[in-house]
Amino acid sequence: MSQLGESTGTSAWRYVIVVVVAVLIGAVVAPYAPSLSSPQPDKVAVVSLEGPITADSVEAVREDLRRVRQDGSVKAVVLRVNSPGGTVAATESLYLAVNKTASRKPVVASVGGIGASGAYWAMLPADRIYTTPGSLVGSVGVIGSVPSGPTTAGGQIFTGPDKPTGGTADDARTRLQTLQTLFLDTVYEHRGEKLRSNGTPRERLAYAKVYSGARAVENGVADRIGGIDSAIAHAANEAGIDNYRVQRLEPPRRNVGILLAGGDGAGNRTVLLEEDPFGFRGVEAPQYYALYGRLTNDTEVSVDG
Repeated sequence: MSQLGESTGTSAWRYVIVVVVAVLIGAVVAPYAPSLSSPQPDKVAVVSLEGPITADSVEAVREDLRRVRQDGSVKAVVLRVNSPGGTVAATESLYLAVNKTASRKPVVASVGGIGASGAYWAMLPADRIYTTPGSLVGSVGVIGSVPSGPTTAGGQIFTGPDKPTGGTADDARTRLQTLQTLFLDTVYEHRGEKLRSNGTPRERLAYAKVYSGARAVENGVADRIGGIDSAIAHAANEAGIDNYRVQRLEPPRRNVGILLAGGDGAGNRTVLLEEDPFGFRGVEAPQYYALYGRLTNDTEVSVDG
């Protein structure tokens, strides 16, 4: 009889210990249970494009766009743009990334201080382009840097006369015109109806003018006057969500600064680059830029104001 009593008592204590342990585990796990079981809240992601468009800066923005495409909780994207453009190759790469994102989720563009040339090219797939009245938008054109000619510096020899430079000045101009046609075709693919309805023919756009935000809305280059909050609200509306949070993805800061200086008395403005962000110093070859400005030397770009 005593053995039965001892066995029963031991079982009871074991039961009490199990219950206590279960309660303690429940107390520890309980605060995390909602986050484990509840779905992620709907989000509108803000992806920023700041400064010159280069191979390095584009890689960061492309990675941000890839992340938001793969994130099921991100229902819409706002591309926040403050850039004068950059190299054609990097611009085309960015455009393709934005276009791919827009094929999966609503994309809305918001221009800060400037969204010109390559930056304008990159945001063309957006459902709507917002701009502030004083922003600079447009500049549908390409700049070419033509090398001076073949060289035999350092005793080098070449299999063909065009090997050092990639071709003659006429060859470079032909490629430049091809890139300009591609730029215009892309603009009219995405915004042709809006531009035509606002009386902006292709020939006028080919002048590569840059417009104030207010004028850009009037001629169909942009869609609405509004800031980043307006762009976020419209993106959420396009995605059909009411309750959401905003996720801001900021690309890494690089040691490249842009300073818009005052006029020189002739109506020009100067964009000073603290360093060459395009990586072409010392390279004697044709270069092409979808950049708002006119390359004058290694360290500055003069642009019409």
